[in-house]
Amino acid sequence: MAGILEVFVNKTAKIILGVFVMLILLTGSFAGGFVTRHALAQTGMFPGFSDSPHPEVTFVHPLTPAAPSSEQNATTPKELQTLFSPFWQTWNLIHSQYVSQPVDDVKLMQGAINGMLQTLDFGLNYYNNAEQLQITNDHLNGRDYEGIGAYVDTGGEYLTIISPIKDSPAARAGLRPDDIVIAIDGEDMTGVQPEEARQKVLGPAGTEVTLTIRRNGEPPFDVVITRGKITTPLVESEMREDGIAYVRLNTFGDTADSELRKALEELLAQNPNGLILDLRYNGGGYLDQGIAVASEFLPDDTIVVYEKYGDGSLQENRSTGIGVATKIPMVVLVNEGSASASEIVAGALQDYGRAKLVGTITFGKGSVQSVNMLSDGGAVAITSAEWLTPEKRLIQDTGLTPDVYVEITQEDFDNNLDPQLDAAVQTLNALLNNTAIPTSQPIPATATPNPR
Repeated sequence: MAGILEVFVNKTAKIILGVFVMLILLTGSFAGGFVTRHALAQTGMFPGFSDSPHPEVTFVHPLTPAAPSSEQNATTPKELQTLFSPFWQTWNLIHSQYVSQPVDDVKLMQGAINGMLQTLDFGLNYYNNAEQLQITNDHLNGRDYEGIGAYVDTGGEYLTIISPIKDSPAARAGLRPDDIVIAIDGEDMTGVQPEEARQKVLGPAGTEVTLTIRRNGEPPFDVVITRGKITTPLVESEMREDGIAYVRLNTFGDTADSELRKALEELLAQNPNGLILDLRYNGGGYLDQGIAVASEFLPDDTIVVYEKYGDGSLQENRSTGIGVATKIPMVVLVNEGSASASEIVAGALQDYGRAKLVGTITFGKGSVQSVNMLSDGGAVAITSAEWLTPEKRLIQDTGLTPDVYVEITQEDFDNNLDPQLDAAVQTLNALLNNTAIPTSQPIPATATPNPR
């Protein structure tokens, strides 16, 4: 037994000794390999042959910040120098280390402004340079510009269609309110600021742009649109054969009030029975124009809209004078493309019982943007307040629910039918004859405003 045990111990010792020797040899081999690799790396004979597992990554002075210069500190208020130090450090590092020089300082400045605005969570906050501001103003005021012809919302994660302009390339291509643009010409817009996306959609007349659209849970699809020259009349009007005056207000540009008053005076001179004000697909515009338009239909010194500020205080905005259409029976047409100033006007008229609303739930854009001119000719829009109707109803993300809910289906579009206008005429006739207004369609559970 002892002999067997001795043999077993001897064999085990040999095995352990063998393993130990092998480990020594392997360690020497690895060490030799490391030495050889390090030596070869130092010769530069083999590009990409490096001690580092990621030779493409270089760390340069990670603990040595680029301090702001004395000039940079001098231009920064003393109490803000510590706060702004990382900004100037980054500015200096870009100019000293970025591979593609020279750096465009104007783009850096504009990017810094946009970066600040992106941190603001509520409402619509954006920067327009001088060129962008001119295009925006031309769009809003009905002057010629080149693009697809659509009012858009840049306050969400993606560029969102508020409404296509009547007879525009966007309308002919079938874009609808609440369509979300998730890609432009194949480029994913995830993480791209909606204002930047809007600039990509603009372009010379005759050129094409492909928008990838996400719509109400449907699979994404592409829409190819040929850009055109867009001219939008602020006001369109006619006297219908049934004796009803019809006025369509397309946007609240800087002459909306004067053009509307002129159209109303011409129509009222023909003694209409009633009035239909069409605010469908009107994406809004200037606040003062919204108040002026509402003033045409309301008594003098009537609250049109409240502005609610961050501290909870309210500012009243009242009608500005004697309107020319304060007595005539009227109906207002609204839909999911009616936003901003459209909702101010419609909300005031609904609250006072001055008009019935017919159509679908409005967009729900109820925040106030203060547009501030900058020294470079551009402007920054900052959300400064929320709008409340005279009855202090919130508009933001809620919208207005019409008194008579009527949808337009794709089949209606295809057959050039307008059941909303038909319902508006029926509603107005019911008001004139003191009879029951038409029955409203059931409001679908999915009919929520601003579903972003």
